[in-house]
Parts: sequence; structure tokens; C-alpha cells
Amino acid sequence: MSTTLTEPGKDVMLTEVRQRTHWQDRIGHAGMLLMGCFLLLALLAPLTMVIMRCVEDRDGRFVGLANFASYFRTPALWNSVGHSLFVAVSVTAITIPLAFTFAYALTRSCMPFKGLVRNIALIPLLAPTLLSAVSFIYWFGNAGLLRRWMAGHSIYGAPGIIASLVYAAMPHVLMILITALSLTDARLYEAADAMGTSRLRKFFTITLPGAKYGLISATMVVFTICVNDFGVPIVIGGSYNVLSTDVYKLIVGLQDFNTSAVVSILLLLPALLSFATDFFVRRKQRSLLGARSVPYEPKRSRGFDLAMLAYCSVVCLLMMAIVGISIYGSFVHFWPYNLTLGLSHYRMGLIGAGIIGAYKNSLEMAALVATAGTALVFGGAYLVEKTRGMDWLRPVINLCAVLPMGVPGLVLGIGYIFFFNHPANPLNFLYGSLPLLAIVTIIHYYSSSHLTAITALKQIDNEFEAVSASLKVPFYVTFFRVTVPVCLPAILEISRYFFINGMTTISAVAFLYSPGTQPASVAILNLDEAGQIGPAAAMATLIVVTSALVCVLYALVNRFLLARTQRWRYTSRSR
Repeated sequence: MSTTLTEPGKDVMLTEVRQRTHWQDRIGHAGMLLMGCFLLLALLAPLTMVIMRCVEDRDGRFVGLANFASYFRTPALWNSVGHSLFVAVSVTAITIPLAFTFAYALTRSCMPFKGLVRNIALIPLLAPTLLSAVSFIYWFGNAGLLRRWMAGHSIYGAPGIIASLVYAAMPHVLMILITALSLTDARLYEAADAMGTSRLRKFFTITLPGAKYGLISATMVVFTICVNDFGVPIVIGGSYNVLSTDVYKLIVGLQDFNTSAVVSILLLLPALLSFATDFFVRRKQRSLLGARSVPYEPKRSRGFDLAMLAYCSVVCLLMMAIVGISIYGSFVHFWPYNLTLGLSHYRMGLIGAGIIGAYKNSLEMAALVATAGTALVFGGAYLVEKTRGMDWLRPVINLCAVLPMGVPGLVLGIGYIFFFNHPANPLNFLYGSLPLLAIVTIIHYYSSSHLTAITALKQIDNEFEAVSASLKVPFYVTFFRVTVPVCLPAILEISRYFFINGMTTISAVAFLYSPGTQPASVAILNLDEAGQIGPAAAMATLIVVTSALVCVLYALVNRFLLARTQRWRYTSRSR
């Protein structure tokens, strides 16, 4: 029979460890509660206010579905719904084949200059969607260089909206399809080659089925972008109304917040439908690569490679022509009558008119979004993924973190009006300030950043935290000494993503700025409405150049820091 001996010193030590662990867990719990409160105030409360305003009249009295019934009796509603669907379906039908062929060329051919071609195709991400609309006006507008090509038709309306949104949506779709086509088992193609299968049949029996989930996701993304974007229709749409422009006119022109809330719900439905479709489709997705899979490496084929290079070159030239005409137009004195180059639009149109302050506001806001947003997203993801206790709160935070993916920026901005501009709200002082613009931008782009952080954290074994706890090392020390250095590539990617979107966003901040906090993207919209297309192009050029320089800076910082903190990733031979 064995007996258990207790040692007083050992009991004291165990009690001390339990107390220390207890307080460490409490710090983590407090952090999770703060994240929950932040998401409640910055996301759930504004969306709740939008729903509440749908069933209230102007005096705040409950009227049920009367606002919906009144709006549905408006003849213009069905025109806007039809126009929105027509634009979304048209842009989707054009963009998906274009982007798929481009992605196929990058992943399945041995054409040269792949890196250059891919970077050129991602240029639209560096500018607001308004830039494409301004560019098409320069090319095909009433005073455009190629207006004769329109054969008596007008670029204003559906043609201009569709063309502009194809340009704006192309890089988003391209990134999804490149990822989808990159995950391929070469053994399938080797077996097909052994059986003498033609290239066309391999495309329809192997390539397309393997990329179908990526195609569905890309379709949902481009459809949502088209329905919710309002900058392009306002700039080049003319009298062609869509749902998103209806919201803008109801708020800016009529100050009809109750009806705008109704339209916001209509805008929210296709976005949520797309998000739900993508979510359920991904649940059925099976892994394409197993432990025995062989990475696919395309074989050289001179004719095919040249054909793919020719196609990508044409697409890249068109993209460069679109962004290039706006840059050129920003230096032209008086389009199209005086094409001499100068800085008049920058000196008089921006600096002289005091609008250059909008560019400075965007720089400040983007820097705030990049720093605070990265800290919030990565810190919150770490608390959810790596700390212990409060298991009931983790799924709630994860759900709130992915919810913004299905909420249009326009709807989010309207919710912020209702919530933060309410006289009874103690946070009312934030309304119209740069911090509030930064908060709504962080929330608008929270989902992608959160998923990036979660993916990076899941690659780190939980044994790091277990060993740290056994060595009496607080979890926050492990966070700064182990987790942050290991996840530094993902952190830099999140920061860069936030900064660029902070410079280019418009839908979420269009109704929240004050005269002293107007962002550059909104300034482009206001300049265009005032007929000052030259200064609008100048502001868009500043945004593009700034975003490009920041991307280069991030690349240099990334290379420098990773060389110092990621040496463990490489073997001595690879060094």
C-alpha cells in the first residue's frame, strides 16, 4: 500500500503558480471582454439602429412595415432594382471569364514576365473605384479622346458603369482565381496525358471542376461589389439610377433617413445572400492536395505561352491606359482644348482651393487604420485563439469578426449616422472626427484581416503557450517574444491591407466626415460633382502614387525585418 507524502514547500509553490495563472487568465479575459464591447459598439449597435429606423417614422414612432410598403409603391424603386441587377450580372459575366483566363495564363503557362504582369493587374487596388469612372470620361466622355468610337452612343449610364466596375473588380476576382488554380495535383494531368487526353478535354474535366469553388466565390464577390458601389454610378451613371445612388441621394439630398434605412436593408440582402452562398459552398469543398500530391508545374509550349502572353499584355495595356489617362489628365491645363502639361490642377485645384487638406486627412486616417487596426485585429485574434477560459465568448467574437464581410460599407456608414449622431449617445462627440472614420474603416475591412491573423496563429502549435505557462512566463511575454516574430509576415500584410484601404475607401465614410476631416476619396466625388474633373484626377493620382510608394516601403521593411526575424524558416543550406 502506497502513501502520498505532502511537502509544505511544494504546496506553497503550486498555490503560487495557480494564483499567477489565475491572474494571467484574468488579463486575457479582460482583453476578450474589451474586444466584445468594441465589436458591440462599432458593429452590432449601428446595424441594429439601421433595422430600428426601418420600422419607425421621422418622429421615432413604431410604424411596422409602413416604410417598406411606401417605398415599394414608388415606381422608381423597381427601375433602380432592375438597373442594379443588370449592372451586377453584366459585370460578373464579363469579369469572370477575363480574370479566369488571366489567372490561367499565370498558373498554367510558362510565359515570361509573370511577376510584372501580375503586379500591373493589381494596380486598381491602389486607387478608389472612382478613378476608373473618371478615366472613362477622359476617354469616351463628351470631350473624350475616343468619343467618336461610341458611334453616337453615350458612355454615361449603364455602359460607363459596367466598364468602370469591370476594371475595379478585376483584381479582387483575379486573386481568388489565382489561388484556386494554384492548388492542383499534377498526377491528374499526368494520368490524362498517359491516356492521350486533349488539352481542351483536360480543361473541362480537370481544371474547371478543380476551380469551381473559387469561381463561385469570385462570382459572389464581384456581384456584391457591383450592387454596393455607389461612387462609380454617381460619377459616370448620369440619370441611370441604381440602389446605391438612391441611398446617397436620400441622405445627402433629401435627408430622408427612414427611407434610406429601408434601401440599406435591400442592399444588405444580396450581400448576405452572397456571403451565405459562399459559406455553404466552402463547407462542401474538399482538399485538392493530399500528402501524396505532386505540385503542378506547367510545361513549355511555345504557341500556348505566346498566346497567353499576348492576352495578358492586352489586358495590362488596357489597365495602364485607364489609370494612365487620369494621371495624364491631372497635368493637362484645360481638357481637351489646352493639352499642355503643368501643375495647375495641383496648385490651384487642390492647394489653392484648400482641398489638399483632404489628402492629408486620408494619410492620417490610413496611418491610424494601419496601426490601430492591425493591433486590434491581431491582438483580438490571439486572445480568441491562444488564451484559456470564457469559451462562450469566443464563437461570439468570431461571428462578429466575419459579419462585416457581408455588410456593405454604405450600410455600415448609415448605421454609424444613426448610432453615433444620436443626441443621447455619450459617444456622440466622435461623430465627424478622424478616429470615427478610422473605426468604421477598420470594421469595414475587419473580416479579411481577422481571417488572415487566425490562419497565421493556427500555424503555431499551442505547446508554446503550454511551455510558457509551465515556466511561469506570462502569456503576454510569449505573445511579444514568440508569436509576433513568428507571425510578422501576416502582421505586415494586414497593416498594408489596412493602409491601402484607408486611402481608397469611400462608401463607409461618405456620410461621416466633417468639413475638417473630409477624406481624399470623398473629395474626388465632390470635385467631380462640381465639374472639376482635372483636380479630381489630380487627387486620384496622389492616392495611386501614395499607395504604390507605401507598397514599395512595406516590401522593403518586410524584406529587412524578415531577414532578421525569420532565419529559422530557412535551412543552413538555403542561406
